[in-house]
Amino acid sequence: MRSDTRGAHIDVSGVTLRYATRSVLNGIDLSVAPGELVALLGPSGCGKSSLLRIIAGLTRPGAGNVRIDGEAVTGPRSDVALAFQDPCLLPWLTVERNVAFGLTFARQPHLARASRKVRVTDALEAVGLEHARGWLPAQLSGGMAQRAALARSLAREPRALLLDEPFGALDEVTRADMQQLLIDAIRRTGACALLVTHDIDEALVVSDHIVLLGNRGTLVGRWSVNLPHPRQTQIRSLGELRISILQALQNSISEAA
Repeated sequence: MRSDTRGAHIDVSGVTLRYATRSVLNGIDLSVAPGELVALLGPSGCGKSSLLRIIAGLTRPGAGNVRIDGEAVTGPRSDVALAFQDPCLLPWLTVERNVAFGLTFARQPHLARASRKVRVTDALEAVGLEHARGWLPAQLSGGMAQRAALARSLAREPRALLLDEPFGALDEVTRADMQQLLIDAIRRTGACALLVTHDIDEALVVSDHIVLLGNRGTLVGRWSVNLPHPRQTQIRSLGELRISILQALQNSISEAA
């Protein structure tokens, strides 16, 4: 993948969202700088995925706004890629064609066939799947399917990556591999990334900053993770951060009860 991508700057200001009589998000302020990975933690139903969809331009907030490089988000953008826990691979397409899927969509910048081929090959090589480019999704393991989904996002050369629990269904070893692939991709491209996860340890291992959403759809905590990679051996420092996050989460749950 090319290394000259200029990452986007995401600014979320006062975002509020309600469904019927239920309040989902309440006055969310959040920013993600180029080259940063921010992890978004919180209990189920607190609005994490809804916030991701608002940033992606798929859902309009009831109040507040999202800006990317100062430009208001009013719908999906070609420089923002959204990845879900389900790889969403089309079963009748090969891995190569799944990774290429979307590069010819109307919102995407026009690419000549040769350029699309290079994009796909680079993305497959970045996730270690070049050898499986002709395979069908049914021939892939869960980890390989997630690699293909990440390659599909990388092939678009996005300036912002939005990831909704993309590694939640993977075993521990495969998840660690995918986490490192994500870190490497951000370092290489300079893109910014917002990762929704339920896993505090995952957030501590991969992110530059951690944001905690409470049950009432408000931000209840922010932490910076100023530790070098790899972090798995930095048990004491990570442990202190983990305790602080758990305490904030428990306090939030108690207040909402």
